[in-house]
Amino acid sequence: MVSTLMQSRQTILPKRLTTPGPDADQLHVILEAAASAPDHGQLLPWRFVLVPAVGRDRLADVFGSALQERDPQASPDQVRQAREKAYRSPILLLVIVDARRGDPQIDLHERIVSAGCAVQNILLMATALGYGSALTSGKALKSAGLRSLFGVEEGEHALCFLSIGTVLSCKHAPVRPLVADYVRSLGTDVVSGN
Repeated sequence: MVSTLMQSRQTILPKRLTTPGPDADQLHVILEAAASAPDHGQLLPWRFVLVPAVGRDRLADVFGSALQERDPQASPDQVRQAREKAYRSPILLLVIVDARRGDPQIDLHERIVSAGCAVQNILLMATALGYGSALTSGKALKSAGLRSLFGVEEGEHALCFLSIGTVLSCKHAPVRPLVADYVRSLGTDVVSGN
């Protein structure tokens, strides 16, 4: 049942994801799920860049350099930890949103919402196929080195990384908020600004 699948999805940190990851056919099915995301104007304002095993060393270099640029006093151990993030999880994707593609009247926020829906579809499909997944971000996403490595152009935004793999270990399922925690009716329970 769809509600069971949605409620079972949880974030599994990349350090808790291991091989095997999805095979080529499974990965295709997972990525194909993104195409069902709402997309006002059919702009396809987002894209995913897969980081294969052969690209992890270059990404590690970017992570290490980005840390050293932000913090010239970073210890060798801190740089090693930053670099190590490139090697976690069998499947690693960068999510990029284009603020300029297609109709300029379609706001960046709408494009980001569309990307978020595409990502959620991927996360749910990965869960349905028995894999764990996570979104990660960080200051390196804004670094010139990362933008160059992934070909992120002017007007594009590197939103986050998406990791998928076999769950090595996980924490207990999180307590989800209640509907009443995040839904209000117009005209009631609205706090006045006066």
